[in-house]
Amino acid sequence: MSELRELYQEVILDHNKNPRNFKQLELHSHHANGHNPLCGDKLELFLDVSDGIIRNISFIGSGCAISTSSASLMTQFLKGKSVVETRQYFESFHDLVTGKELNEEAMENLGKLAVFAGVQEFPARVKCASLSWHTLMNALDSSQEIAETE
Repeated sequence: MSELRELYQEVILDHNKNPRNFKQLELHSHHANGHNPLCGDKLELFLDVSDGIIRNISFIGSGCAISTSSASLMTQFLKGKSVVETRQYFESFHDLVTGKELNEEAMENLGKLAVFAGVQEFPARVKCASLSWHTLMNALDSSQEIAETE
């Protein structure tokens, strides 16, 4: 199990040092801001959605390793997914980080996002891992509110 934990830590550290999709999309159909006051994480999310499919997604901002790597992995994972699927993935990811049991299929469907399973052991870090996802939901709902994890 320690080898698996090390692999997870490596993935998180890699995405923190080299975040994927870290840029502002000039052409985007959806946008939202997120803030975790407890940790100081700030995030701006940009999506290009057409015909119900996330064609492109990116983020900018600053935050802790968990927050940045979560946003990076999320943006990689969601490109090409439908908005309907994305809402289901939000629920699965939220269940994962809050310690709710997921069946094997749901875990497999999350792919690399499963690296965040260990976050449930650190309640303050759940907010860091889920900030990008709450911001995503606001963007998809065209909410002008800043997503907060408090």
